Amino acid sequence: MLKKLDLYIIKRFLTTFIVALGLFTLIIIIFDVSEKLDDFVEKKAPLYDIVVKYYINFIPYILNLFSPFFVFLTVIFFTSKLAEKSEIVAMIASGVTYNRFLRPYVLVALLFGMISFLLNAWIIPRSDKIRMKFENTYIRNLDSEYQENIIRQIQPGVVMSLGSFNRMDSAGYNLSIEWFKEGRVVKKLYADRITWAPQKKMWKIANYRYRSIMKDGNESLVFGDFLDTLIPFVPNDFFMRVDDVQSFNMKELDVYIGLEEMRGTGRSFFYITEKYRRYSAPFSLLLLTFIGVCVSSSKKRGGIGINLAVGLFISFAYLFIIQWFISYGSTGSMAPALAVWLPNLMFLPVAYYFYASAQK
Repeated sequence: MLKKLDLYIIKRFLTTFIVALGLFTLIIIIFDVSEKLDDFVEKKAPLYDIVVKYYINFIPYILNLFSPFFVFLTVIFFTSKLAEKSEIVAMIASGVTYNRFLRPYVLVALLFGMISFLLNAWIIPRSDKIRMKFENTYIRNLDSEYQENIIRQIQPGVVMSLGSFNRMDSAGYNLSIEWFKEGRVVKKLYADRITWAPQKKMWKIANYRYRSIMKDGNESLVFGDFLDTLIPFVPNDFFMRVDDVQSFNMKELDVYIGLEEMRGTGRSFFYITEKYRRYSAPFSLLLLTFIGVCVSSSKKRGGIGINLAVGLFISFAYLFIIQWFISYGSTGSMAPALAVWLPNLMFLPVAYYFYASAQK
């Protein structure tokens, strides 16, 4: 059962956090509108689409992105206020142990952790699909997206190479697909041009040559002008951005990891790291909350300013180290699981140090 002490701290925690994050989100949106206003006007984006399809779906991403930082600062700010008014001293003097004092903070951190995981795993991917569709229509310049020398394993034992692909007309040139079996090439397909047909969800190849190579060395060759064919690739696969990973829910992320590993692009480490990051985010919130309470629960001569300065240093150091190791995990220089969880393990002694100091 939650008691008055728990409800008092939880109310202060939630109120301060919601106000701080709400004001910051509003500032971010204002700056984003000023930056993209020219694109909205130039491409005549409807006001309804801007508000509902873009910014309503942009808010969950912003809230989740900055929530660890604001949870930490919120804890330090209002806990320092409690300490400054000697409220914490009064709680401890009335027989409340320090561990009991920590309980409402932990409960709120666990709640935030659950919300963060739901946002990362299911809510943001759904809203990001809508936001990306808006960006592709009114913000991103798709006409300038162009790729050269594309090589992919599109299925086990099937390798595709493409000389170039232009997103403006969804057309590519110099297509080559080779089928391998037991270490030897058994089929080859060449085409001068390949075009994506979005209505049919198929590729149309032009001026193609199809070779079949038998075990005895004999070959059969088929020529043709046009052919509709299913190739397990879509144009978006050529232009996947780093931010696009946010549009994958957990199930879609697992499927895409399997595809990238099969294709041999070397990018699977990035998506595996993202998967582990989503699982570790709730723990990061809990750890930052714990450190924040321990840092700010005692009255200091410098007041709130000292606690905020120490808190900012710790939070920036923590977030910097997380991004540092994630970059190693994303490139495969370090095992993704280790890259994601090592910063948390490194800061556990820091958390224990502040905890031990606070109890004194």
